[in-house]
Amino acid sequence: MELNNLKPAAGSTKQRKRVGRGEGSGHGGTSTRGHKGAKSRSGYKSKIGFEGGQMPLQRRVPKFGFKNRNRVEYKGINVDTLQELADRKQLTEINPMILVENGLANKKDLIKILGRGELSSKLTVTAHKFSASAQKAIEEKGGEIKSL
Repeated sequence: MELNNLKPAAGSTKQRKRVGRGEGSGHGGTSTRGHKGAKSRSGYKSKIGFEGGQMPLQRRVPKFGFKNRNRVEYKGINVDTLQELADRKQLTEINPMILVENGLANKKDLIKILGRGELSSKLTVTAHKFSASAQKAIEEKGGEIKSL
């Protein structure tokens, strides 16, 4: 191999359309932009959602309801899921990091423990919030809850 026969790897490059290089190239004249109109002119930039003057979809679709910007979203995890995890991993203490490691929540999730299911072992559970039924179920088995 020498400098005079180096080539890029097969398929790594595309043949570029060279526009505005004369009529003989096949891309001269209007340089593939067509005739007249905003798109043929230099500096053309369309607004996002612009539909050529037609009422844009974003404005045609009816809007209703209310979206609270300050809503706090919690990831709900039920007591039966905690029991299943505790049985599988032989745990007595459950905290958000353990839930993240086992794929039940994401790192930035706020976690709320919900009361569905039965608890059969004594657990110390740390989370951001607890429903009343979950709190009752954990404390009935002699467990402990810790709020973050």
